[in-house]
Amino acid sequence: MKKYLYLSLIPEALIASNLSPEEFGTYYATGNFMHSNAQAIFFEIEPSFKSDYFPMEKMEELCVPHSDGKPHRSLYLSVYRVLEHIPLSAIKNLYLTTADGRTLELTKGTFTSDKSKKYYLYQDFAPANPRVASALNPQEYVKRLTSCERLVSFPTIAFCDLQLGELEKDSHATALENLPYKNTEHLRDCLNEVSSKAGKNNKVVVRRMNGELLFRTVNGGFYIGRGDEMLFYPMPSKEDLENKHYSWWRSALTAFGE
Repeated sequence: MKKYLYLSLIPEALIASNLSPEEFGTYYATGNFMHSNAQAIFFEIEPSFKSDYFPMEKMEELCVPHSDGKPHRSLYLSVYRVLEHIPLSAIKNLYLTTADGRTLELTKGTFTSDKSKKYYLYQDFAPANPRVASALNPQEYVKRLTSCERLVSFPTIAFCDLQLGELEKDSHATALENLPYKNTEHLRDCLNEVSSKAGKNNKVVVRRMNGELLFRTVNGGFYIGRGDEMLFYPMPSKEDLENKHYSWWRSALTAFGE
């Protein structure tokens, strides 16, 4: 039976499995008997990935079907400092699974900076998970947060950018459309701070991720990077989600009572 290797972001973990990405997403989000419901965000890793840090030999030994022929659903190889020990070259596609087990596959794309945007809102996933207002585009954000010249830095980071509506160009904009964030005045204050000459490039809006990610708020997509290296997984447009991925999109919306 085929072996797969997954890097989960919520929580951060390296998991071996006999399940395909779609099957694994359903299992990971809903459990064995649909008694637990929590979204999943995970990458597929090259199954040939070798490492002196992780016990990869256990994948060959233990990630095998059970005596009754059923697949081995999950074998945890690590739950600590996973992201930093996986080279970007080993990371394949990204999968977003809703709380009721429907999975959307995202492939790598080419990142192009939008010069018209002044502000960004990032949701970090690993190794820490604050929500951050920033004046830096994703490539600049990666380079800044993973720089060893900083007092506090990360070896690698994984995050997505969230919709800001009119705020992405003007922090004083009053038309906030349908932004579902709590305490928008605090968000506006954070954006004003990163825009001031005496301020910082980044300002924490929320110290840690509370609950699940509202998928409809994802703007450009998902990013994982270190230094000058960055992988970009663009989020499909709303039109594509409605026309090509309708069941996933409806699940992503109704999971939050929309």
